[in-house]
Amino acid sequence: MNVELVPIDSIIPYARNPRRNAAAVNKVAASIQEFGWRVPIVIDQANVIVCGHTRHLAARKLGLEYIAVHRATGLTPAQIKAYRLMDNRSHQDSTWDDELLGLELEDLQALDYDLSLTGFEVEELGDLLREPLDPEIAEEEADFIPEPPAEPVTRLGDVWLLGVHRISAVTLRD
Repeated sequence: MNVELVPIDSIIPYARNPRRNAAAVNKVAASIQEFGWRVPIVIDQANVIVCGHTRHLAARKLGLEYIAVHRATGLTPAQIKAYRLMDNRSHQDSTWDDELLGLELEDLQALDYDLSLTGFEVEELGDLLREPLDPEIAEEEADFIPEPPAEPVTRLGDVWLLGVHRISAVTLRD
């Protein structure tokens, strides 16, 4: 793969980009600051972005003058349109293995690494880590008791398991 450094002002965002990237720009900018530029933006022969709009916005936010790009040569206009969509859509079919993800996060936490640089929100991190980040939040969550529904619904035969205890909904007769 051929990668080149080009002036950021020579890159043209695709006018019909269907992805809304604004919410991710700060995370990507923080990632570029922490890890450096690791993935080039893909552009076509006219310097129009095929993939990498968020990285482009993050680079602008950081004031970068040059960015790494890869020119998608040898693709038809239809293939470029399809690749633009596939690149943005394909990640939506992936899921996390929360147990393994938690282990990775715990390793980083043990190394005293800033977990905000992983892109996860504080609430997500609290759910994924065995020991939440903020002890006060953990205590509040442990003491939280949800309000009962306005109109509780129970049917004859319902069974609730409370640890080793079982409660059944039955009718009582005199």
